Amino acid sequence: MKQEWKSLLRWMLPLPLASLLFMPLLCAAQVQQKAMQAAASASAAPYAGTDTCKTCHEDLYKKNFEATPHFKTTLQGKHGCESCHGPGAAHVEGGGDVSKIISFKNLSKTDVNQRCLSCHGRNLKQRHFSTSMHASNDVACLDCHSPHNAQEPQHLLTKAEPELCYGCHVTTESDFAKPYHHRVNEGLVECADCHNVHGTTTLRQVKALPSGDAVCYKCHADKQGPFVFEHVPVRTEGCSSCHTPHGSTNPRMLRSQINLLACSATRSRCRAVGAGAQPIGEISGVHHVPPDDPRLERQQRVP
Repeated sequence: MKQEWKSLLRWMLPLPLASLLFMPLLCAAQVQQKAMQAAASASAAPYAGTDTCKTCHEDLYKKNFEATPHFKTTLQGKHGCESCHGPGAAHVEGGGDVSKIISFKNLSKTDVNQRCLSCHGRNLKQRHFSTSMHASNDVACLDCHSPHNAQEPQHLLTKAEPELCYGCHVTTESDFAKPYHHRVNEGLVECADCHNVHGTTTLRQVKALPSGDAVCYKCHADKQGPFVFEHVPVRTEGCSSCHTPHGSTNPRMLRSQINLLACSATRSRCRAVGAGAQPIGEISGVHHVPPDDPRLERQQRVP
């Protein structure tokens, strides 16, 4: 009898652990199932057609839809306005009854994101949005984008960069006011040049090059190498181990004066002094030597 209870316990104990492991998969499957059901019910309902929408919403159509990227939803047999707002035949028959059409004003942020991602989720840049920092902090697509009243035409943003980003990222705005910074405020660089705001698998949603290297090399190609004397922190921790990319009070956007002094000491003398000493490597004018390297101390003692 005791043996049977032991066998039963051995079989039951892993169940809570298994439920924890498979719970996210089950939730994702339920969300996907609901989306498929909603899409199926929407496709079964009759469409009114874009021309019918124009009879009541002509100004909105001509000024805030026809010249936007979403106009392509009217091409190749697609449904135009109803691609986002759902089939509108019942809405028309009800004399414009808003309960018979999908109004984004009445949707939760989760539902808004779900509808946008039903199309945009196929795009490589947006496919990670559901797991992004923005989604985790309850930021919805319509918090940054406005399909009908955009202030920036290409991406339908409610404001142009960087003002839009500064609305939430206040500390970052102050970083760009420091004396040494990437020229974002000057309009030469945009936040989206370095960050994929829709989510990535990297820290702080920083973009990466197709090669897998940091996006920094997109502009700073001369720092990519390969070099005879590699700077180890770049390969192990990345450029931000020494530099703060938004802005700094130190030249070259270095994180601290310690980095600056170490670089300056090695910059002044490119060769180690002393019998049998090895030369110190130089990378694009900046000597890449750890601050605690004994060769630095040797160099500083030389008159």
